[in-house]
Amino acid sequence: MSSANSGYELQASLFDDAGFGVELGELGTSVTRRTLTSGAWVDVRPNWMTGSDELFVALADTVPWLAERRRMYDRVVDVPRLVRFYDEDDPLPDPLLLTARDALSEHYGPELGESFVTTGLCFYRDGSDSVAWHGDDTGRSRTEDTMVAILSLGTARALMLRPRGGGHSIRYSLGHGDLLVMGGSCQRTWEHCVPKSTRPVGPRISVQFRTRGVR
Repeated sequence: MSSANSGYELQASLFDDAGFGVELGELGTSVTRRTLTSGAWVDVRPNWMTGSDELFVALADTVPWLAERRRMYDRVVDVPRLVRFYDEDDPLPDPLLLTARDALSEHYGPELGESFVTTGLCFYRDGSDSVAWHGDDTGRSRTEDTMVAILSLGTARALMLRPRGGGHSIRYSLGHGDLLVMGGSCQRTWEHCVPKSTRPVGPRISVQFRTRGVR
């Protein structure tokens, strides 16, 4: 499966083809929670979105991706991924993203106390694209518990978590419609990253749903 405008080849997953288009599964008891330290936790729901490769291609083709540059020491370098952010009043590039965001708000709303309202996208084109260790701790999440939900589309890539400041890391392989939610104190007491891969890997789009005032 290829994206007409992106120029990146996606190897379709045999387990991602629902046969009936793109569909969201239930959450509820299908979600597995792992309790971390310092009040942090992670939920995982494999293959939450079936047929998600179709959404991957649509986003790869239609999103106006940004190639950011960032100063590092004495030079300006390319950020190793493409990005796009949609604030709470911005129309999303595909109605399936709104459907997914609403489903997450309905499921986590009683625990979270609010809805997911913003949507961020990262396009990891191949194994050389990555994001370094960090927490989404700009804004309210620097001092408050929150949740960040990540829907992974395309080729599975590693997402690593570790206690802030270092320590034993946890690895998840996420792609083709998998869902991971970081909650509690996770953004300020733990860090996460998508490391570079030395082996050839296909493209992945990470869709991050956040609450108001969290980046």
